[in-house]
Amino acid sequence: MNAVVDKPVDGDGRTRVRLAELMALRARVAKAALPRLESRAMRAGQQSSRLYGRGMDYAESRVYQPGDDVRRLDWRLTARSGRLHTKLFQEEREGQLLILLDAHESMRFGTRVRLKSVQAARAAALAAWYAVRAGERVGLMSFGNGHSMLRPQAGTRGALAVCGALADWDANYPALPGEPLSDVILRAARLMHGANRVLLISDGLSCDEAARGRLLDLSHKAGIRVLVVADALELGLPPAGRYPMEHDGTRREVALFGERQRREFQQALGAGQTRLNAMAQALALPHVTIDTAADPLDAVISLLAPGVRR
Repeated sequence: MNAVVDKPVDGDGRTRVRLAELMALRARVAKAALPRLESRAMRAGQQSSRLYGRGMDYAESRVYQPGDDVRRLDWRLTARSGRLHTKLFQEEREGQLLILLDAHESMRFGTRVRLKSVQAARAAALAAWYAVRAGERVGLMSFGNGHSMLRPQAGTRGALAVCGALADWDANYPALPGEPLSDVILRAARLMHGANRVLLISDGLSCDEAARGRLLDLSHKAGIRVLVVADALELGLPPAGRYPMEHDGTRREVALFGERQRREFQQALGAGQTRLNAMAQALALPHVTIDTAADPLDAVISLLAPGVRR
């Protein structure tokens, strides 16, 4: 006799993750024109993935690290950026993408269309569908809501598992006290399960100075991409006016009229995304910022497409 399990109530896609929407994103990725996508899944269960190997095909460039072969220096990018860069080449093997998803309380904020947490989940689902279309395995690790981990899996089952975890974690796992990004990166380095690419999705408020060194260390093992999710009020000067704010059932109103007052408000609210973007820039990690009203598809493709370099 089978047990009867109540189907969980799906979110509204604005304040809570909507599983049906995440699953439907598969069709959008399937129709998208993906630049230079080279899937070998049909041929050998493998694809050309960007590894720090010494194959014949150029993959990308990153900031020079001690011990790199000087014969692999990218002189054009070095001249353009003013910093030494090394060329990386790709090998034949099955790729694995690990998505690091920020689930801190700060992500449950939004003034346009949806909360940052919902937008981050949409971006993560698109990344999962993109990865499996390219023949990669995909895994998911959240932070700020406990140590939730989904090991990399292949094919449609892998992407569906990511979508299910995103909806489940959003509905059932409460946000916990702040977890420094440096601790998250250290844990990810131990639990990567062979992932050769990492996509960090965050609003940056957990970004601490110690994360710089650990991101640099992790970049020796995997290609790191950063997707910053921000609200419109965190990205630009808010118009003068009164702004109702609600947190844990308590509703307050913030009056913003003077230009200095509005600028200080925006800088304080957007400190996380500014800090994370600056760190990614300093480490030459490809990074994109999207707001809560944007379509994340182009941003995800621009970060995960083969040969991307920023």
